[in-house]
Amino acid sequence: MVLHADAIDAIDPPLGVCARGIAPILVSLPGGYAVYVACSTLCFGQRPLRNALQSIGELGFTKVDLALRESGPHLKPSEVTADFNRVLQTLRSAGGLAISAFHVDFGEGLPPAVIAQQMKSVCRLARVLTTPLISIPTVAAGSDLEPEIERLTWLSRLATADGVTMTIETRAGTLTDDPATAIQLCRRVPGLGLALDPSHYLIGPYHSQELDDLFPFVQHVRLRDTNGRLNQFQVRIGQGEIEYGRIVAQLARFNYGRSLSVDIHDTPESPYDMQPEVRKLKYLLESLL
Repeated sequence: MVLHADAIDAIDPPLGVCARGIAPILVSLPGGYAVYVACSTLCFGQRPLRNALQSIGELGFTKVDLALRESGPHLKPSEVTADFNRVLQTLRSAGGLAISAFHVDFGEGLPPAVIAQQMKSVCRLARVLTTPLISIPTVAAGSDLEPEIERLTWLSRLATADGVTMTIETRAGTLTDDPATAIQLCRRVPGLGLALDPSHYLIGPYHSQELDDLFPFVQHVRLRDTNGRLNQFQVRIGQGEIEYGRIVAQLARFNYGRSLSVDIHDTPESPYDMQPEVRKLKYLLESLL
């Protein structure tokens, strides 16, 4: 099911709910498994982190998908390692927002000892904040599979030591842009899951393949709208091809009980205001659950 713009615009909260910021966030898939609709901090990436978190709270979210990216606009993994207590205090003062996942990218070219140190710091932060899950990208597409399996096994053990689930992002240009490779990695690395981002498949080299076989391994989901025919990674909600209803139905088959994250990227070249699009996708997802 693809929902078009006219259908999206008809999805409104009950009168007064949005203004008071008390729209229900916790909903259930068929079968009673609780699912939260969360918001990525990348939805407000052009604002300072405190302002981004404030905007997320004002939209009625209670859960945040926090980007910890070395090249990102907000917190960086190196900052967590360098000043753990400051970062912890910043996130604890986030106005009642809980962190459902960390969207982590250590960057490229770091020696293993530095990656290990940063991974331990990020996982410790997740444990202290009771954040259950982190996601990381895999290496570039075309890389040897065996060394990546060894690397992911090592990192997954570091995460497990702090009681954190590690997932790998489905991202174009990395090993996971091939669904079969993504599945193979999950099968061969103990405890590894997927952070599904279907937009990357619509614009990637495997866009014609079905994704159904991925769903048993999905532990986190990030969503926006994407037009694969025009190779547009991000479009207004309702103008793309993401089948939100089908995704929710597939998740229900495997008793999914984690977050659906609104992950519309706030970039300088974006032709539209983020806040209405984030709100629109929030209410769309809640209407499907």
